[in-house]
Amino acid sequence: MSAKNEVHDDINSHKEDQKYVHEEELYQPEVDTSGIDEKKLMRKVDWNVIPWLALLYLLNSLDRGNIGNAKLYSLEHDLRMSDKQYLLALTLFFFPYSLFEPASNVALRRLKPSTWLSSMLVLWGIVMTMHGVVNNYAGLVALRLLLGLCEAGLYPGIAFYITSWYKSSEMGTKFALFFSSATIAGAFSGLLAAAIANMDGVGNKPAWAWIFILEGLFTVVIGLLSYVVIQDFPHNAKFLSETERVFIIRRLQSDNKLSAGGGESYRFAHVKKSLKDWKTWFAMAIYMGFDGPLYAFSLFTPSIINQLGFTATKANLLSVPVYAWGCLVTVAIGFWADRLGKRCLVNIGLFGTGLVGYIILICSRTPALSYFAVFLAISSIFPTVPNSVTWVASNVEGSYKRAVTLGVAIGFGNLNGAVTSNIYRAKDQPWYRLGHAIVLGYIIIGIISSLLFAYFLRRENIKRDRGERDEVIEGIDNPNARKSNGVYPSVEAAKMDKGDDWSGFRYTI
Repeated sequence: MSAKNEVHDDINSHKEDQKYVHEEELYQPEVDTSGIDEKKLMRKVDWNVIPWLALLYLLNSLDRGNIGNAKLYSLEHDLRMSDKQYLLALTLFFFPYSLFEPASNVALRRLKPSTWLSSMLVLWGIVMTMHGVVNNYAGLVALRLLLGLCEAGLYPGIAFYITSWYKSSEMGTKFALFFSSATIAGAFSGLLAAAIANMDGVGNKPAWAWIFILEGLFTVVIGLLSYVVIQDFPHNAKFLSETERVFIIRRLQSDNKLSAGGGESYRFAHVKKSLKDWKTWFAMAIYMGFDGPLYAFSLFTPSIINQLGFTATKANLLSVPVYAWGCLVTVAIGFWADRLGKRCLVNIGLFGTGLVGYIILICSRTPALSYFAVFLAISSIFPTVPNSVTWVASNVEGSYKRAVTLGVAIGFGNLNGAVTSNIYRAKDQPWYRLGHAIVLGYIIIGIISSLLFAYFLRRENIKRDRGERDEVIEGIDNPNARKSNGVYPSVEAAKMDKGDDWSGFRYTI
């Protein structure tokens, strides 16, 4: 027998052993799940998980960005602050918002999502309501810092929570459905602000104050309801029967999510493992590429449209079709990307669309053309978020490691909001060339980092195909195995310990 055939037989033997061990260590093998209708069960999961998460993120986006709507109704004048002070208030929000996200994700994993996410909602709703009674700039700054602290963790928390329910091939669609609520928030905020503006003078309060008060109180109500409505992880979700829980956990484990089922205990080693992983650092660069533009777009779209020659109310209303279009594109791209399975290709196409949009915004001197370019911009920025989150999450195994990686990457991405909240200066109106140019730079970073991420993922897959990462498995004769890659009693033990570093794990490109 040739050496090539011997290696081939060893690899086949390796696969058979992997299958055997996996079957032997099936999650709760005594439970019969043969009667489960998978499609029906996953529709049940969808209805119990996604809609409420979408509502929470809608409120998160609405409350974070409504200061942009309030600004059009004399916020700066009434609080006696300059344009620079307004930009500083926007900037300070992002520091606690970004820095506390990794820790928040670890807390979410250790506690119940129903408790952690709901508490965040109630607290930031109270802080948002207090925005409506502030009477000076110092008070506004203090509240923006508190708001950043209270909102920190909702987005990465939801992102991680979704990865705990769905397979990698499904996550893009689910992320898109929940994240599309951000585009709905953008559209709804314009309509809501225009409607609430009619309360100007009621209770001796200006229109901008009522925007904060009413939206904040609604968030508190939803937060209180969330303690009951939000489901926890699959292994302890109340809406599932025991058989359904077992089916979902086995389904996740078959997708290389062996930490499903609540069996992984917290160790600080998980945090260190994430921070040492090169994928975390590439994820940070990719998130930087779309989060910088995302916050610039969300905070300043009404002002940009306003400066093209439209009144405050018309500017808010003209932002509605922009966000409605963004919602449709985000959901459509999410479905398509899951079926295509080529995350890098989708990212490059989306970033490329943004590149064209912002080049037009820089060069245009025609309001109609600039308004069209805003549609191109949202077609790029918003769909890139769920695609990138899915790409990163599907390439990180281990629930705590994935929680930290998403928290760090999203936190760093959000930190760039501190930069882009300062780039649309009043003295640059009405065309804001500097702001558009900086956003264009972020998009270029997104393109380059996506390409490099894909290159290194592909290179690592090739090395694993050649057997360079094979571990020593006791009882298996594998000529490619190296002790430096680890020594384990079974394939299952290697998978559990190494996560996405396991030799059989293949990265999604």
